[in-house]
Amino acid sequence: MIKFAVIGTNWITDTFIEGAVASGKMQLSAVYSRTLETAESFAEKYSNVVCFDDINALASSDIIDAVYIASPNSLHAEQAALFIKQGKHVIGEKPLASNIAQVEELVELAQQHDVVLFEAMKTPYTPNFTALQKALPKIGKLRKVHLTYCQYSSRYQKYLNGENPNTFNPAFSNGSLMDIGIYPLSAAVALFGEPNSFTAQGAMLPSGVDAHGTLVLHYQDFDVTIAHSKVSDGVIPSELQGEQGTITVQGISECLAVELHRRDEPVLTLSVDQVPNTMQYEAEVFAGLVANKTIMHEGLNRSRIVSNIITHARGIIGVRYPADDA
Repeated sequence: MIKFAVIGTNWITDTFIEGAVASGKMQLSAVYSRTLETAESFAEKYSNVVCFDDINALASSDIIDAVYIASPNSLHAEQAALFIKQGKHVIGEKPLASNIAQVEELVELAQQHDVVLFEAMKTPYTPNFTALQKALPKIGKLRKVHLTYCQYSSRYQKYLNGENPNTFNPAFSNGSLMDIGIYPLSAAVALFGEPNSFTAQGAMLPSGVDAHGTLVLHYQDFDVTIAHSKVSDGVIPSELQGEQGTITVQGISECLAVELHRRDEPVLTLSVDQVPNTMQYEAEVFAGLVANKTIMHEGLNRSRIVSNIITHARGIIGVRYPADDA
């Protein structure tokens, strides 16, 4: 049983805790917040949890084996490094860090301290994503891939009202590609590996982050077009088109529904049963890596590729974070 702490006291932390506990392999032992009152308020619904407002004390504590980091994006790298140096395994919310330089530093640290570093990117670990992977040969030679994830941010109206919420503030390493586009991008890299090249476009907000954009990954015989947005809602499914048929995916971040469309054949449902809280699957994979002491793993290599693409795509679009100058 992995005893873990959480950094971050929001809805996604609750969701991860639920999934981690449901895995039967992880046990919540500690909660950190900048104020003890906030930590204690968040921890009220859980039992036998120690609260911390001193992150260094938590990192050095022997009551935890691992930490789940769900703080603002700009804090991920610094906090992950702190815990890695104390010999704690780290599962960090996506994005793992603000840029590829930070990711590479964390990977090196994890190797030095013999701990598991893992990005909480749930998509590739869902059963329906596995079903999608297995079905790819059925559509023949791949020709076109369109992956879309567009979700109107609940904080966009605050931005329009003149406020400066974290999600549209470059100081917190945010923006559409970083927060939303990372899901279909990670799915593409999980399916097809590193592209030969890519192009990127984005519409900038005056705050200095991208509101929406398009990323095109170029492979040998096909392209993957990724549409992402934090200022509009998407309703159409993603598509993978081959010479013999097409696979559609509803809700690419969780692969909610997968269908096979072959010419002159009935539509075939490929979806399988998934637990409602799909973060359980990433928790199970993370626990397995810790149990087997697998320091270098497929997910970590994928995170490096994805971070490298996003870092350079931001350079093309014009999104720059303070973390890039550190």
